[in-house]
Amino acid sequence: MLVDVLEAFFTPGKPAYYPESAEVLDPLRGLLARARERGRLVVHAVERHYPGLADFEHKKLPRHCEIGDDQARYVEGFEPAGLPDEIEVPKRRYSAFYATDLDLLLREQRISRVVVAGVKTNVCVRATVQDAFAAGYEVQLPREATNSNRPHLAEASLEDIDRYFGRVVSLEQAWESL
Repeated sequence: MLVDVLEAFFTPGKPAYYPESAEVLDPLRGLLARARERGRLVVHAVERHYPGLADFEHKKLPRHCEIGDDQARYVEGFEPAGLPDEIEVPKRRYSAFYATDLDLLLREQRISRVVVAGVKTNVCVRATVQDAFAAGYEVQLPREATNSNRPHLAEASLEDIDRYFGRVVSLEQAWESL
């Protein structure tokens, strides 16, 4: 599951951009390539807000990733491949599970373990991992494939995830499990 690999976080000048985001692109490319090679279900969990409509998230953050705007575009090379086992799950909140059909989809595919990666560790990644755990999924989070513009919060989130919600693993361990 790739979380928010969108231009909003990776392109200079966009409101959610932070320079360190680029550090996760190569690990994310590797995970995506491995998942595709092995025919695994790939979930692109991406922010999709409705343009011009009220959104509770806007009380905390500026408008971003509105459907059709340039911030909501995938980082080049991370677009869904158009295969049946590669899907987009649009989300309007931090968690890919909240108010989406992700849990239903995973259960129908008899999936019990998820590898989650993307940005930002302390916000959307953590919320997704926590909800995956709450729904009964075994969760792996490859350390090298996530980060944040708030490193101290990312580290605290990794510690909490490993202690309470899943396993923080190396990139190599995540590749082996795919």
